Amino acid sequence: MKKSIFYHAGCSVCVSAEQDIVNLMGANNVEVVHFGNDKSRIAEAEKAGVKSVPALVTPNGNVLHINFGASMADVKG
Repeated sequence: MKKSIFYHAGCSVCVSAEQDIVNLMGANNVEVVHFGNDKSRIAEAEKAGVKSVPALVTPNGNVLHINFGASMADVKG
């Protein structure tokens, strides 16, 4: 089974959501991408349809925007 991908920028909203997502789904079922640690993944997230973070992209390609931490424009700086 393909993993979901959880994208975030490291803010307190994002970190809290990351903990909840990992606890709900299990660490083996979700890949966590922190843009502060890997800016090269920003384009990938935007191509998938991520407009703000935190966001979860499901294996089917659905984008679930969770709360609101930062827009992708803010993430790109």
